[in-house]
Amino acid sequence: MDVKGKKIGYVLTGSFCTFHKTIPKIKELIDLGAEIIPVMSFNSYKLDTKFGKAEDFINEIEKITGKKIIHSIQDAEPIGPKKLTDIMVIAPCSGNTISKLAYDIIDTPATMAAKSHLRNNLPIVIAISTNNALGANAENIGKLLNRKNYYFVPFGQDNPITKPRSIVANFDMLIKTIEYALDGEQINPMLI
Repeated sequence: MDVKGKKIGYVLTGSFCTFHKTIPKIKELIDLGAEIIPVMSFNSYKLDTKFGKAEDFINEIEKITGKKIIHSIQDAEPIGPKKLTDIMVIAPCSGNTISKLAYDIIDTPATMAAKSHLRNNLPIVIAISTNNALGANAENIGKLLNRKNYYFVPFGQDNPITKPRSIVANFDMLIKTIEYALDGEQINPMLI
């Protein structure tokens, strides 16, 4: 199934080092005919980092989508009841967000968007990016890999020498993963 005509909730969480990989995918999805509803976690919406200023990311995303970013819990809650999305993408999905999703902790716009979307029994695509995936967070990733409606963009080690516990999704596989998830299929989540 392709993405043309699909309403995609696109959530960015605080793995700022991969924003330069994920933001172009928003434009690519729009070019393929998808409608994007942008959402940002509290931290991704407010924090300036060595990877860029929050305001610059916000302006770029709003310009690409033509929509204001959902950045509060209250504004994310209606996503499910109003059936605003066909699929939800969390890209990048930080280790913090993975943990919260695994334990159903709903305290950010990102986790509220996911929870609200899931009430309609629809897919969520996770593009993981975290420095502790092969550490304490491995258990939480495993929980989501085995949970209904969660689909992972293929991922692998970021840099096994200097960051041996770090995992990052292959963002080039994001759109293909979305297409598979829309058909209820998980592409092989582990890169070899």
